[in-house]
Amino acid sequence: MDRALHVSLWRIAAVLGLALVLGLLLGGLAWWLLAATGGALVYLLWRLRQFGLWLQGHSRRLPNDDAGLWGSLYRGLVLRQRRELQRRRRLLRLLRAFRTTAAALPDATVVLDAAGTILWFNTAATRLLGLSYPHDMGGHFSNLVRSPRVTRWLEGGDWSEPLMDVPAPTDDALRLGLRIIPYAEGQRLLVARDMSKLMQLEQVRRDFVANVSHELRTPLTVVHGYLDLIEPDQSPELEPILVELRSQSRRMTQIVEDLLTLSRLEAQDSLPEERVSMTGVLQTLRREAEALSLGRHAISLDLRTDTDLTGSTKELHSAFSNLVSNAVRYTPAGGSIAIRWELRGAEPVFSVTDTGQGIAPSHLPRITERFYRVSSSRSRDTGGTGLGLSIVKHVLQLHQARLCIESEVGVGSTFSCVFGAERALAAAAEETG
Repeated sequence: MDRALHVSLWRIAAVLGLALVLGLLLGGLAWWLLAATGGALVYLLWRLRQFGLWLQGHSRRLPNDDAGLWGSLYRGLVLRQRRELQRRRRLLRLLRAFRTTAAALPDATVVLDAAGTILWFNTAATRLLGLSYPHDMGGHFSNLVRSPRVTRWLEGGDWSEPLMDVPAPTDDALRLGLRIIPYAEGQRLLVARDMSKLMQLEQVRRDFVANVSHELRTPLTVVHGYLDLIEPDQSPELEPILVELRSQSRRMTQIVEDLLTLSRLEAQDSLPEERVSMTGVLQTLRREAEALSLGRHAISLDLRTDTDLTGSTKELHSAFSNLVSNAVRYTPAGGSIAIRWELRGAEPVFSVTDTGQGIAPSHLPRITERFYRVSSSRSRDTGGTGLGLSIVKHVLQLHQARLCIESEVGVGSTFSCVFGAERALAAAAEETG
C-alpha cells in the first residue's frame, strides 16, 4: 500500500509539473494548473464510477490493474472476494454434509424456532412423525403432531428429561421417546427415537422379575417354616447356624416381597385417589419407628400443618415407612430421627431427617436405583434389601411428586417427599355429637 501511495503521488506531481512547465512556456499558468486539477477530478470520478459499477455487479470486466492506489484497492478487494467465496463454499459443503448425515439418521430430527415453528426436518421425521416436505415446512409442530401430552411438554419449558412412551402419529404400535436440545438463540432441536424394542425388552424384564419373584415366594415360605420347626436343643452347636439361616431366609423373603411390590407399581399407570389422613399416618409411622429402634434413638414427630393429601393411603404409607425404617437402620445408637409434615409455600412436604452416616454427593444421583449400594456391606449389615428407595421413587412418581435428598457425610441426611399443591386438602372437620 505504501508503494502504491508513492506511485500515485508521483503521478499527481508529474501532472502538476507538466502544467507548470506549459504555463511558464505558453503563459496562463493559473489556467494550466486549474485544467490539470479539473482533469484529475474528472479522472477520479470516472474511476469511482467504474469502482461502483464493479461493486454492484453491473460490470463483469475486471478493473484496470495498475501500480497506484486504485490498482492496490482493486487487488485487495478481489483477494477478499476470493477468500469470502472460498469460505462460503466451505460452509456450503459443511451444510450439505450435515443435511446428508441428518437425513441418514434413524432418529427423527426437527429444527424448531422459539415459537415451535418447523424450520427443517430429516427423512426419518416423515416416517416417525408424519411430517411432509415441503408442505409442513413453516408449520407449527403442535398443530401437525396432535398430542395434548406433547403440547404440554413443549410449552412447559422443562426439557431436562425426555418425554417417553409417546404413540407415533403414523403408527400407534410405535412408541417414541422425545428429547429437546436447545442449541442456539431461540432455536431448538427435537429428536424423536423409536423406543418400541427397548420398551418391549423392558416389559420382558418386568415380567421376568415378577414371575421369578412370585415363584420364589412359595419355596422360601416352606424353607422359612421348616427352619422355625428345627429345635437346636439337641445340638447347641447348630444354634448360630440356624439363627443365620433364619435371618437370611427372612431377608430373601423381604427381597422377593419388595420385588413384587416394584413390579406391581411399574405396571400401574395410576393409583386410587382418596383422602389420606396424614395425622393418622404420621402417628403410625412414629410407632413403627419406635418399635424398630427399640429405644436406641430419639424419635420426634413435628406436625406443622393439619393438611391432608389426595392419593393412595396404602402406597404412601409404604413409601414413608421405607424412609423412616432406613433412617432407623442407618443411624447409630444415640442418634436422633425427626419426622416432619409441613407446607412449603403451597406444596405439602413429608421429610425424614437423621443424624446417621450421611451419603457422599457422588452416590446421590443413583441412590434410588434398585440394588444400588453406597457400600458393599452397608445394606447387609443393617438388613436392607436395596429396594426401598426404588419403591419410594415409583410411589412418588405415581403421585406426580418428587424425592429430594440432602446429605452430608458424618452429619446426616434429609429425605423429602414434595407433593404438588393440587394434592393438598384441608383437614377434615371432626364429627361432633
